[in-house]
Amino acid sequence: MKLKIDDIPILMEGPGTIMRRQAGFGKLDVTYSELPAGTDFTPLLVGLANDSCHCAHWGYIIQGAFRIIYDDGSEETLRTGDVFFLPAGHTAIVDEDLKCIMFSPDEDHDEVLTHAMNKMAEMSE
Repeated sequence: MKLKIDDIPILMEGPGTIMRRQAGFGKLDVTYSELPAGTDFTPLLVGLANDSCHCAHWGYIIQGAFRIIYDDGSEETLRTGDVFFLPAGHTAIVDEDLKCIMFSPDEDHDEVLTHAMNKMAEMSE
């Protein structure tokens, strides 16, 4: 099974932002994101356990920098060219305009994304 990034369905699009997601890629989803510097996922995770993402992710940073903050307070920055694994229990802030691809367990990621989209809708009311 293979996909071209442009063939992955758009989940969300806005100024400087595009998120594409295809579920059912094995037992994972594939997510391609272009996000502007300053994007902070923390407010979108409030209400989940520990107010953080409970989904593991594997991926590659195509361009930019992504700061990961773990539940234990430790941080690391993922930069262009990094291959990564993020265990459950984290949030993220985009430090430099970002392009990345991630693979995540379908069900866990769907729960987190649904919660985040609901939070975005609440915030825009």
